[in-house]
Amino acid sequence: MPNTSIQQLEDVVIKFAGDSGDGMQLTGSQFSNNTALIGNDLSTFPDFPAEIRAPQGTLAGVSGFQLHFSSNRIFTPGDACDVLVAMNAAALKANLKGLKKGGIIIANTDGFDSKNLRLANYPDGVNPLEDGSLVDYQLHTMDVTKMTREALKESSLGMKEKDRAKNMFVLGFLYWLYDRNMENTENFLRDKFGKKPEILESNLKVLHAGYNFAETVEAFSTRYRVEKARMEPGTYRSITGNTALSYGLVAAAQKAGLPLFLGTYPITPASDILHELSRLKNFGIRTFQAEDEIAGITAAIGASYGGHLGVTTTSGPGVALKGEAMGLAVMLEIPLLIIDIQRGGPSTGLPTKTEQSDLLQAYYGRNGECPMPVISASTPADCFNAIFEATRIALQHMTPVIFLSDGYIANGAEPWRFPKAADLKEIEVKFKTELAEGEEQYLPYQRDENLVRPWAVPGTPGLEHRIGGLEKQNITGNVSYDPENHQQMVKIRQEKVDRIADHIPLQTIEIGPEKGKVLVLGWGSTYGAIKSAVLELLAEGHEVAHAHLRHLRPFPKNLAEILHSYDKVLIPEINNGQLIKIIRDQYLIDAQAYNKIMGVPITKSELVTKIKEMLA
Repeated sequence: MPNTSIQQLEDVVIKFAGDSGDGMQLTGSQFSNNTALIGNDLSTFPDFPAEIRAPQGTLAGVSGFQLHFSSNRIFTPGDACDVLVAMNAAALKANLKGLKKGGIIIANTDGFDSKNLRLANYPDGVNPLEDGSLVDYQLHTMDVTKMTREALKESSLGMKEKDRAKNMFVLGFLYWLYDRNMENTENFLRDKFGKKPEILESNLKVLHAGYNFAETVEAFSTRYRVEKARMEPGTYRSITGNTALSYGLVAAAQKAGLPLFLGTYPITPASDILHELSRLKNFGIRTFQAEDEIAGITAAIGASYGGHLGVTTTSGPGVALKGEAMGLAVMLEIPLLIIDIQRGGPSTGLPTKTEQSDLLQAYYGRNGECPMPVISASTPADCFNAIFEATRIALQHMTPVIFLSDGYIANGAEPWRFPKAADLKEIEVKFKTELAEGEEQYLPYQRDENLVRPWAVPGTPGLEHRIGGLEKQNITGNVSYDPENHQQMVKIRQEKVDRIADHIPLQTIEIGPEKGKVLVLGWGSTYGAIKSAVLELLAEGHEVAHAHLRHLRPFPKNLAEILHSYDKVLIPEINNGQLIKIIRDQYLIDAQAYNKIMGVPITKSELVTKIKEMLA
């Protein structure tokens, strides 16, 4: 065994990349879970093709998983990689531009044969592993496929089954390189393949073969170690946005004392919420996979009418289909959660790529004057608190609420310091159960001081009522075509949403001075890039601040005051400029935009450059 030294690093960015059948998402997830267990801060960005089975070896079929882990607090998956694991030629070609000069390339030579080079569109006779074009990087080649088959030469598995284990060889190799214990992955494999002993044994054997190869080969004289992050004490776990969102729904339903009903239709990237909630039926959860988007939301509306917490999940194309039913929910004035995990559009667009392009749809994408509160999450772990807040607003203000996440948040992961149930506030829900003294009949649109109408479960004696999609007469709820009444009801529904601003927190400055030269105002998944950029600029002495919106409709009451406390306002978005239109409209300020519409997140370095231009 060669002598090796341990080098301490503050942070590392690794990109796992290969064909969509190479198991890169699983490899990245296992390395992330291992990273969380040893106490590093981490941020991940899975990036996979939209096709269920893209042509093998092609650029379109490359599946990637980027992981940033550190002994310091981090907020993004990293702008550029320190290590690129390339399982084939297409993976190298698609991701080389994101690797730092001097970075490490670990290449599977079996994926660079003439066929794979041709599929990756390299010119005839050109092999990047042999032509000197990678001289600026630390290139390490290994025939992962050959060594995987060698480790399993005594197995009775077929060649295809053996080759499926090659991602475990890479994982074992990296566990050695970063001085890791493999126990968590061994336990994962036992749980996953416990009933298939031959497959379990093959994966364990290949995992150890990769570790042992790294230990004996002389290519690496240095191993790397990243110490635990300095984070608040507590119990942490690695969590994705969709999982945190699911747990937040469960917690909110429990704190409201209501059964939860999910009526939905599978759609990328929202489907994991259905998968997760369907496993949690012991919490009084019912999940219904409907035949289409419209059936999903209307079933959820029926559940809310019956006194449940009604939820529907989707992405942008599904929101379009649900539009009429969302208008029905506004007319009925019942609590409902419409969860939109945004992706690239329009139409079917980029199903597996991230975008923040549904904000204007959430604001205006229904017929008629149809106002609804809009809440957004900022990070994967933040989905828990954000959906809890969205649920509170829906239940206490008797209104449907649109919740915005996106593919970056939904599939990305970070450490989550999860709360104890006792630390979560109760969500007070009031059902009308009987007529008040002196009340002769139930008036379904009689309102309280917040313009909130009562919630009566159908079948309650003495509270029989009818509601529907036709315009309501004020107070009685009878069908009305009276022009003055319609205007009055439109104004009431709008004011009810506006008054929610009295019951949400004031906007705060995330970091930076309360007055200064530039305010960077963000929402959603731009949080990490903005915070990282502003932290860097503050360290250089610039007067820059960061504010991030959770409540997008209505806005916090003090937002105007904050916006006017800075010389300039920058609004970065992963769209063509949507929040900026609303901010300019409502506050009449000359905000500047930074827009990126490539299906990938904005980076810290991009924002640093833009902000410095504004400071000049």
